[in-house]
Amino acid sequence: MNLFADFQDRIAALLRGLIAEGRLPADLDLKRFVVEPPRDASHGDLATNAAMVYAKDAKPGFANPRELAAQIAFTLAAMADVETAEVAGPGFINIRLQPSVFAKVARAALADAGYGRGAPDPAAPPVNVEYVSANPTGPMHVGHGRGAVFGDALASLLAFAGRKVTREYYINDAGSQVDVLARSAFLRYREALGESVGEIPEGLYPGDYLKPVGAALAQAHGRALHDRPESEWLPLVRRFAIDAMMDMIREDLAAMNIRHDVFFSERALTEGEGGADLVGAAIADLRARGIVYVGRLPPPKGQLPDDWEDREQTLFRSTDFGDDVDRPLMKSDGSYTYFASDIAYHKSKVDRGFSDMIDVWGADHGGYVKRMQAAVNAVSGGKATLDVKLCQLVKLMRDGEPVTMSKRAGTFVTLREVVEEVGVDAVRFMMLFRKNDATLEFDLAKVIEQSRENPVFYVQYAHARARSVLRQAKNAFEDFDAADAALAGADFSLLSDEGEIGLLRLIAQYPRQVEAAAAAHEPHRIAFYLHDLASAFQAHWNKGKDQPHLRFVNEEKRESTHARVALVVCLTKVLASGLGVLGVSAPDEMR
Repeated sequence: MNLFADFQDRIAALLRGLIAEGRLPADLDLKRFVVEPPRDASHGDLATNAAMVYAKDAKPGFANPRELAAQIAFTLAAMADVETAEVAGPGFINIRLQPSVFAKVARAALADAGYGRGAPDPAAPPVNVEYVSANPTGPMHVGHGRGAVFGDALASLLAFAGRKVTREYYINDAGSQVDVLARSAFLRYREALGESVGEIPEGLYPGDYLKPVGAALAQAHGRALHDRPESEWLPLVRRFAIDAMMDMIREDLAAMNIRHDVFFSERALTEGEGGADLVGAAIADLRARGIVYVGRLPPPKGQLPDDWEDREQTLFRSTDFGDDVDRPLMKSDGSYTYFASDIAYHKSKVDRGFSDMIDVWGADHGGYVKRMQAAVNAVSGGKATLDVKLCQLVKLMRDGEPVTMSKRAGTFVTLREVVEEVGVDAVRFMMLFRKNDATLEFDLAKVIEQSRENPVFYVQYAHARARSVLRQAKNAFEDFDAADAALAGADFSLLSDEGEIGLLRLIAQYPRQVEAAAAAHEPHRIAFYLHDLASAFQAHWNKGKDQPHLRFVNEEKRESTHARVALVVCLTKVLASGLGVLGVSAPDEMR
């Protein structure tokens, strides 16, 4: 049961009535207005901006937003389940519902195991969410972890909202960085054969994580690779090392309960089945449509970079699609630019049937967004969209002091080390308890504190405490029936305290929160909502300490206990559901 969607439909029907009367034009887009919780709960249960949106299109008499709002509010107020509908400010409408509506919400939450879940829309295109895509050159660090958690939670949120989702990882297994990986692994191979390699030369990867790779190479090949020229051993060692790194990355992801449906190899773009060159094919396709040309780029503004060349280049007309400048597709040595490979990769997504794409990148790729969106527009003929979500840096702290080094990785703290220290729940929730484009300070000491200041503990504790209410009720009444069907028969009119009504209002908002968070591609909204719900529950629990008549379980008042336990079970269902969307557990007890 989604109250907000219900009233969205009702108001759309009212607007269609005004269209039929000729008071509004027939071509109105009735999806432009919203029904949402008012910013101030004292203003009511629902608020809509419909009159503000459509008044400028109205005929005389309704052209003033307040006049149109008054007509809509008058009709809404006449509905049986509406207590009041009032015009506020320049034309907003605040709606207060009859208490019986929230009893229906509670019964719906008890009856529906998937309360809050969106209905699948057969007309909605499948969405591809690409996330992590870390270079396969070592273990994942905390920065990778933020993008991994964000992408995984976003994919789960979209699926929960009714979308068909494919989770994808782009393996950057082409380019100079994997050649450096191969040379680093070969050094560890020589070490495994008994050579003293001394300090790792600058430019190679220094971490101890490559020692097992070198040992495995020595076991598999003995000394057979040792005296061969680099041109012979490099491709073999590169493939071996990439496979080992991807196994490590998959293990790191599994430790975070993160999975992918597709692992797409960058190398496959130019070394595909039968020698297929997908990058060249993508460039040829764009050239045939006049989107690729040979020309010269103007010099960059300001001081010229050392690598800038004034030469004719193969260029993509990205300025035709909203970018700042056209972009080169070929290097001076005839090889493809990274951008050309990325065009071919995203064209492969389009060819696989994805017109709705989301990429999760690190904040350092912000300057790359416009050109990639231009490329997707071009290769799809304007039929596909790309939303790029940038994840800002993670500052790893311990009691307020920076943590910067890892013996295993050599230069950074690995994600696995953080998970092993504080647990996957703390990592996931705290990575999501901040908007993705805001810098995150992750304090290893604070995220395991059992206090109100620790959001993940606070929300999980609310769930565990709520579950304890059910145990208390069973102890107070030996024959207490805690089945959902029995609780749905409770007399919810007995819930009259403002704290109880406030909890019901928040529970009613859950489907809307899911819908809005999915539409905005912002899973942090669910984390914020869960914290608000937990705070409201804890506040009402504390009121019961001072006012015994408000306690959830009262041995002398079975009927009110029945209603309050039903309320609490609804709350546990929503908390568990929201935590599940975020990939966080909902414990029945805190240990």
